[in-house]
Amino acid sequence: MNLPLVVGITGASGVIYGVELLKALRGTDIETHLILSESAGRNLAIETNYSVKQVHSLADVVYRNKDVGAAVASGSFLTRGMVVVPCTIKSLSGIAYSYADNLITRAADVTLKEKRTLVMMVRETPLHKGHLEMMVRCADLGATILPPMPSFYHGPQLIQDIINQSIGKVLDQLAIEHNLYRRWGSKPEEAGNVNSVFGAS
Repeated sequence: MNLPLVVGITGASGVIYGVELLKALRGTDIETHLILSESAGRNLAIETNYSVKQVHSLADVVYRNKDVGAAVASGSFLTRGMVVVPCTIKSLSGIAYSYADNLITRAADVTLKEKRTLVMMVRETPLHKGHLEMMVRCADLGATILPPMPSFYHGPQLIQDIINQSIGKVLDQLAIEHNLYRRWGSKPEEAGNVNSVFGAS
């Protein structure tokens, strides 16, 4: 059974990571269920040329973040897991302490309780001890903490290359095949093509 993937995009800087993840998944047979927070919608206008409508169009199913009665709020709705990309510290806090006051944190809590894969691309720097303790707490609950920390062994030339590498690491956690970046020891031509990152394409 090819189960759907839940994608939560919160209002941290770096909403382009969520957009690029959805674009990468469009080339697969994996159904995407998107929850875009209100703050993420505002950040799209600040950081990119994408509209909320354009991002919604990249997903197969879209939910309102306030709709805590949506399908993905129930453990009986089967998924292959969830990615929170990017993940604000507020969302990290809600997930760490099961304070599910919106659909993103509720869906993440369900993912953990059902022992499914939860990948959290936490986006903040520098980090104080409270942030680190919440990350440890989520890791102890079963989440994968995956901040967007770029590598350079694949020879990135564009911002897109750096973003692709982080998105590729997310897909690796979900066992989803891709060619978003050149892996260690592989040839340059084995990486995928790059596109403009700040505009719709």
